[in-house]
Amino acid sequence: MRPSLWVIPAFAALALAGCAATPKSGLADAADGAPAPAAGYDWHLNADDQEASLSYGMAETDDVPLDLSCRPGSGALQILQTVAEGHPRVIALESGGDTETYPAKAEPSAMHDGIDLTAVARTTDPVFLRFRKLGWLATYGPDYRTPLVAQRGSDQQIDRFFTLCG
Repeated sequence: MRPSLWVIPAFAALALAGCAATPKSGLADAADGAPAPAAGYDWHLNADDQEASLSYGMAETDDVPLDLSCRPGSGALQILQTVAEGHPRVIALESGGDTETYPAKAEPSAMHDGIDLTAVARTTDPVFLRFRKLGWLATYGPDYRTPLVAQRGSDQQIDRFFTLCG
């Protein structure tokens, strides 16, 4: 068959393949750019009149890779991230393409190996506005990116936290 004659059937086959149904996988959310939740991990809200905190980790454990806290109504956030020694002294966050890098103070972690980084942010920073909308935030560094994704149904805790922090 001459090259010009096989092009028509090839394009027809491609067009038909594009119409075929594709099965949903366990990463169905990945189609819209959202990472999948990690088993056992979720966002947990704790609040009283003096402080609200939104922690990502395993319930009832000290396994909390990231913690956000505020004084209700302040609009200011305190970020806490435990990292390995040698990590840059910044907390870098991303949600849906919005990124922020916060200069951080470092001190030895009292609960884990490594160091605790703390930084200050605003509830109105674009990365937190996107996090509130999408239900996931990622921490990243020179050689890693860790998505922190809400389990189905717990995204209202994220919204409630930001409402409390104001």
